[in-house]
Amino acid sequence: MRARFGLSILTAVLGAALTIVAAPAASAATIDTNAWYVLVNRNSGKALDVYNLATSDGARITQWSRNDGAQQQWQFVDSGGGYYRLKSRHSGKVLDVANRSTADGGPIVQWTDGNATNQQFSVQDIDGYIQLINRNSGKALEVQGASTADGANIVQYTDWNGANQQWQLVPVGGGTPGTGFTNPVVWQDFADGDIIRVGDAYYYSASTMHYSPGAPILRSYDLVNWEYAGHSVPRLDFDSPAYDLSGGRAYVKGIWASAFNYRPSNSTYYWLGCTEFNRTYVYTASAVDGTWSKKARLNNCYYDAGLLFDNDTPYVAYGNGTISVAQLSADLTSQVRAQTVYTTPSSIGTLEGARMYKRGGYYYIWLTRPANGQYVLRSTSPWGPYEQRQVLLDLPGPISGGGVPHQGGLVQTQNGDWWYMAFTDAYPGGRVPTLAPITWSNDWPVLTTVNGRWGATYPKPNITTSKTVQPMIGPDTFTGTRLGHRWEWNHNPDTSRFSVGAGLRLSTATVTNDLYAARNTLTHRIQGPSSTATIELDYSQMANGDRAGLAMLRDSSAWIGVRKDNGTTRVSMTNGLTMNSSWATTGTGTEAAGATVTGGRIWLRVSADIRPGSGRTATFSYSTNGTNFTALGPAFTLNNAWQFFMGYRFGIFNYATQALGGTVTVNRFDLTTP
Repeated sequence: MRARFGLSILTAVLGAALTIVAAPAASAATIDTNAWYVLVNRNSGKALDVYNLATSDGARITQWSRNDGAQQQWQFVDSGGGYYRLKSRHSGKVLDVANRSTADGGPIVQWTDGNATNQQFSVQDIDGYIQLINRNSGKALEVQGASTADGANIVQYTDWNGANQQWQLVPVGGGTPGTGFTNPVVWQDFADGDIIRVGDAYYYSASTMHYSPGAPILRSYDLVNWEYAGHSVPRLDFDSPAYDLSGGRAYVKGIWASAFNYRPSNSTYYWLGCTEFNRTYVYTASAVDGTWSKKARLNNCYYDAGLLFDNDTPYVAYGNGTISVAQLSADLTSQVRAQTVYTTPSSIGTLEGARMYKRGGYYYIWLTRPANGQYVLRSTSPWGPYEQRQVLLDLPGPISGGGVPHQGGLVQTQNGDWWYMAFTDAYPGGRVPTLAPITWSNDWPVLTTVNGRWGATYPKPNITTSKTVQPMIGPDTFTGTRLGHRWEWNHNPDTSRFSVGAGLRLSTATVTNDLYAARNTLTHRIQGPSSTATIELDYSQMANGDRAGLAMLRDSSAWIGVRKDNGTTRVSMTNGLTMNSSWATTGTGTEAAGATVTGGRIWLRVSADIRPGSGRTATFSYSTNGTNFTALGPAFTLNNAWQFFMGYRFGIFNYATQALGGTVTVNRFDLTTP
């Protein structure tokens, strides 16, 4: 149903670098009780948010930088008499003045909907914004202390018409002109992206090197909010036991920049990638989150490939410096023809990271100059000759301390607009997807910049959708029949040595004193700019010599975990795990701090600051009750060099130093942001 009241909706929220559009005069407007809204505070510009993605009664309500996640979406439920409850899309619970307080500063929480008066609010129009007045107390919903910080509490307070008591209503997916987004759109490590649209869904495929499953796929319906959707390569089946950590290892090998596309003629998704510079694999599936299978191995390397279906004919653009185009057979299992189409001049240096498109009468090859430039080639034939234009060079990026956005790909929306999803180097965290609009001038693509740089904010794409995505952070209790798409193993796992359904059960799979040589380390990307991972670990079935815990995993690593030796269990913070430039282990680590623990259950926590730059740190702590945490060991300084390519990850591990047979169970993993 629809309920009417006097309000108007602000039509623009833009970053400081963009033109600010004034709010229109207040007028009668319509609130749709079937719709979902984001409530943006007039004072802070931040959104009403369920803190830490909680689903429990009594969880606090805060403000947070707007991301339009389900925890920031609210539905007005009509209570009658001009009052509404505000229901969270994430938890299903409603806003509630805690304990029916009538005092200034009474906290706002979420609670099971009882249609109580302390859960009911009237809506007042204030110059194009709204105020929410509680029926029980008569007080207004406000950001406490007029704070502008993420995580500031929402409370009730006497109505004084303050800007921190005023809220802009933004319909979710309503395409409200001028509403903005902030780069990076995903602050997790997803590099070398290829991006496509199929119907109303957008898909982004990324490189993963030695992590398995590989070639993760993200999904979005608005180009701004993304979720994990699948993997194109279910196992690194690349004709080498090194990918199993057997007789060798494959660090920084495996899946580099690869091609991802959809073929309408047979409703099939394709992934194509070259491994180790000498062979190319093709995988296919009928759905991104369905079963992917290996289609072919081609014994040549389509390095940094881009895949185009032109009237159903498959073409691949590829190469480093020398750019070539190949036509593949109709089933993509063999090559029909290939030729060089462009040689990069020495004045540019190296071009690679090809993507291939057709627009109008032109073929385009989208190329990167790593890691600070982007160029485009254009021809009326896939075989050339090609003209070349510079798209960007040394353009300042949107992330403080980060690099120049580059590589990635182009995508066209349902409305005909074009967008460029690049990535930005942001080590020690990795390379993060970064979005900007594209316009066209004389059939050449032109990047939209803001004051001479890639915008930290832009107006959101003009896409209308009611579909939402699942958060990329939050808890996992491993109760499903398989691991979620958020998880990837360090190399291929030994599938006989783990299970899910009643927690994550990890049996030791390797006898070693080297975490880098241990199979079945399960990894999760770190959410930037900082986040905390916590695991609840049952260690009661560990064997003597076993090591199990939670790592900061990269070529320089540290961990917090449990060591069992001679029947005694200790919680240990261990650092000094290192590799050399050939990715051979040079240090297996030493204990920096430890304490004896008993009881068979422990909570382990790592908090990581992955803002770009040197000197960033991670800290380690533990708890024996899940509530009170004790710091353990020194802060661990993160390596922000790029050569390992993949950024730091959280890694859950269990390995043996004496004999196999021990087991641990992770009952819960949680990834939270401050």
